[in-house]
Amino acid sequence: MNYIFFLLISLSIIAGIINNRLDEVVNSMLSGADTAVKISLSLIGIMAFWLGIMRIAEKSGLIQIISKVLTPIAKILFKDVKKDSPAIGDIAMSISANALGLTNAATPIGLKVMKELQEENPEKDKATDAMCMFLGMNTAGFQIIPATVIAVLAGIGAKNPTEIVLPTLIVTTLSFLTAIITALIFKRIWRKYD
Repeated sequence: MNYIFFLLISLSIIAGIINNRLDEVVNSMLSGADTAVKISLSLIGIMAFWLGIMRIAEKSGLIQIISKVLTPIAKILFKDVKKDSPAIGDIAMSISANALGLTNAATPIGLKVMKELQEENPEKDKATDAMCMFLGMNTAGFQIIPATVIAVLAGIGAKNPTEIVLPTLIVTTLSFLTAIITALIFKRIWRKYD
């Protein structure tokens, strides 16, 4: 990412010099930095509120309840994983945390899942089907409450920052299902070549 940003900044400066508009480029960079700082500061309160709500959901056991509901589904999707594996419960917990916008909590759980799946992996230098499935699902990022997006929209002064909830739910559901279907398709394709 650093290379990409360096390239974009360099091209902007070069284009500004060529078009004799370097002062506008510099002013845009400074005003963009100023706007970024203002948005970041306005996000603190909103993010603290949402993270507090999510922490209450976590402490009250709501995430564990959702996880228990998702565990049978995880067992169906991850048939290759041992039935008594702790990875199944952790997969459900990771999906639950992501769905509720607790990405900070979901990351360590996701890493734990991958470690548990790697321990069961007979070929340590290759990812298992379960690892690929989990990675796809986690990357798709199904979310019911897009707390970060709501916070950013509120931070920039949007009139109704929560109107993003329904479109986000639709899009993340479709991407989540696409990730699952794609992983299942590739699982069958790769089995033919093994």
